[in-house]
Amino acid sequence: MKTPRPLPEELQDRPFTVADAAHAGVSRKRLRHRALHRLGKGIRSESPTAELPLGIRVRPFIEVNERCAASHLTAAELLVLPRRQQKGTPDMYHVIRPEGSAHLNRAHVIVHRMKLYSDEVTTVDGIPVTTPERTWLDMAETLTVDELVAMGDSCVRVPRAGIEGRDMPLCSLADLQRMIDRHKGKRGLRRAKEAIKLIRVGSDSPQETLLRLAIVRAGLPEPELNVPIIGDDGLRHHEPDLSYRKYRIGIEYEGELHGEEGQIVRDITRSENYEAVGWVEVRISKRHMLNETKPAVAKVRAALVQAGWRPGR
Repeated sequence: MKTPRPLPEELQDRPFTVADAAHAGVSRKRLRHRALHRLGKGIRSESPTAELPLGIRVRPFIEVNERCAASHLTAAELLVLPRRQQKGTPDMYHVIRPEGSAHLNRAHVIVHRMKLYSDEVTTVDGIPVTTPERTWLDMAETLTVDELVAMGDSCVRVPRAGIEGRDMPLCSLADLQRMIDRHKGKRGLRRAKEAIKLIRVGSDSPQETLLRLAIVRAGLPEPELNVPIIGDDGLRHHEPDLSYRKYRIGIEYEGELHGEEGQIVRDITRSENYEAVGWVEVRISKRHMLNETKPAVAKVRAALVQAGWRPGR
């Protein structure tokens, strides 16, 4: 078979729509060449797409369909929200269309036709995507209450200034409540109503959220989140992941990065600072979250009792 003419540079190494190709001057004959992968009606790719970033993979599926936006699990990934990983179908994309739109049956696309307001769509790298608050409500269809709280905590948390490229939360608690109030009768609404009562501003990771929920459900006091320690000298010290100022207890969740050499040095310094200000440090790792988080709760309870807390007080 004759070697096909190279595609324009802007179409190489990514999936594209037939309309993009026509605009770039690609002939219909070239688009019919067997060297191109057909990803569905009106979408082609010169090479496999599985290893490409999600935004590049999903873009043509949004562009080729009118009045569509990435939604549900696809939107959650594009918005970098914590979510349960999709199993077995990484090449399936969730898109939403306003209710009343024509039925859409397309390969690699899971279509959700439902009520959708114009202010519930934003853009990520130019791709229409449901807003964080609308995505959160849509994910209530499939997530557990705890998973939904973790996603909500991520939505409302205040970013670290100068580190994350933004200084505002993705949305507010009021925004999440507005979604609940606006979409009466939506699937998952009961779970969303339960979850929003448990969402707090201040959690920096899903693990911190799950630890907080486990502590409270065990009947222990609810800890504060990322509040700085103020020493007796009035100086501001570091911020524990979770803390009890009354009992001078700080709880630190140590993720996988805490095994790195530089982080180990920082953790030792942090422990020394705890001792210097007269606080107790409780260190929690992944192994403490096993067995329904019982080991983690036991460590926190022991520290509280040692500091003078008693159930019922």
